[in-house]
Amino acid sequence: MTNIGVEHCTSFISSQFQPGGEAGAGAETGARRAVTISREAGCGALDIAERLARRFLELSPKHDEPWKIFDHNLMDKVLEEHGLPAYLAKFLPEDRVSAIEDFVADILGAHPPLRKMVVQSAETILKLAAMGNVILIGRAANLVTARLPRVLHVRLVAPLELRVAYCQKEYGMTRAKARAFCRREDLGRKRYVKKYFNADVADPRLYHLVINTGLVGCDDAAKVIADTALTLT
Repeated sequence: MTNIGVEHCTSFISSQFQPGGEAGAGAETGARRAVTISREAGCGALDIAERLARRFLELSPKHDEPWKIFDHNLMDKVLEEHGLPAYLAKFLPEDRVSAIEDFVADILGAHPPLRKMVVQSAETILKLAAMGNVILIGRAANLVTARLPRVLHVRLVAPLELRVAYCQKEYGMTRAKARAFCRREDLGRKRYVKKYFNADVADPRLYHLVINTGLVGCDDAAKVIADTALTLT
C-alpha cells in the first residue's frame, strides 16, 4: 500500500496484534486462517470459494466457525463497519473507478473521498482476516493483508477464450458481450490495484499460489487451496 494512507493502515494492523487483542488470541491458538483470492474475470472465483468453504468445513473441527465468503458483499460490510449509508457502495466498484470519478467525488464532497473509502475497505479487510475463517475475493485483499500471518494469497487465471465461455454459460451473455466483460473487468481490477496500491495485480510474486482454472477444475483448485492454507504457520 502506498498512496491510500499507509501509516493509518499500518497502525491498524499493529492494533490487531496487541497482547490480549482478539487477533492476538487467534494468532496464539493458530486456529484461524484466511484466504484471499485475486482473479481474472470468468475464472470461477466464487464457485471455487464456495467449494473451498465446504472443504474447510469438512477438514475443521465441528466446533469451529463456518468459513464466510466476502465478494461483492464486501462493500456492504465496509459501509456497515463505518456507519455509512448503503448507497455509497456504487461509488467504489472495484472494476470501474476512474481518475475523473475520483476527482469529481473529492471536489463535490457529496460522499467520503474515494481514497478514504479504500482505506476504510482496507480496515474492514484487515479486521475480517485477523478474525479468521474468511475468504476475501478481490479488493487487493492480498496486498492489504500481506503482513498478517496465516493468510494464503491465491491468484486465479485462465485463457481468455475459456473465460469467455464461462461467462456465456454462467451469465447468459453473448460471446461478444462476454469477451467485452472479461476485458473490462480485468482492466478495471488492474487499474484499481495500480491506482491505490501501486502494484501489478498479475505479479505472481504477490501470491502463494497461481492456479490456471483452464487446467485445474474447481474441485481440485479448492482442495489445493485448502491443503496449502492449512500448512501455514
